[in-house]
Amino acid sequence: MRVLLVEDQEKIAEPLAAGLLREGFEVTWVASAAAALAAAEHDLVLLDLRLPDRDGFEVCRELRARSSVPIIVISARGEEIDRVVALELGADDYLVKPFGFRELLARINAVTRRTGTRPPAAATLRVGELTVDTDGRRVLLRGEEIELTAKEFDLLAALAARPGAVVSRRRLLDDVWDSRHHLATKTIDVHVAGLRRKLGDPGWIQTVRGVGFRLRGT
Repeated sequence: MRVLLVEDQEKIAEPLAAGLLREGFEVTWVASAAAALAAAEHDLVLLDLRLPDRDGFEVCRELRARSSVPIIVISARGEEIDRVVALELGADDYLVKPFGFRELLARINAVTRRTGTRPPAAATLRVGELTVDTDGRRVLLRGEEIELTAKEFDLLAALAARPGAVVSRRRLLDDVWDSRHHLATKTIDVHVAGLRRKLGDPGWIQTVRGVGFRLRGT
């Protein structure tokens, strides 16, 4: 997913962009209203309101007038009137600084689910000798069907959608369990262990310590 980050404060933008990149997003960072309005179309906009050249409300209004791109306002302005104005101008959500990175990810997931921004997944995912049929909810390994629980299937499908790429624990919790809060990441470990056992080779799903998991790419 391509994210346009509109934020003029480098000390905020750099760690935020770095965190989003670690989560698999493509991030374009701009520091002015002019650059935001001149940028190519993205899948999501994170918009600060205090910009050096124009008010962020104006940027929000212009973006909404020409596009249905989801917009999440990220601002230190926490008054109710600011929230109301932003939402009336077309923002999809409003997050007050300072905020936790996990909350931002949850808001992104909620907005993209609500607006249908995420592209539909391929019906059949093939990774080497492994086939994941997302429509039929069937998994075949070397032509033999493997029986999985519903969550084991969803977890494997999430990994198979990006073979060889690291998928963070937080993203798996959000995408597979649709969970924003209170679900321990150990839940993933239990399901990964079950998948490894059923696939017959622990090397199919690799652990990246401190980050998440990846499905072997070949």
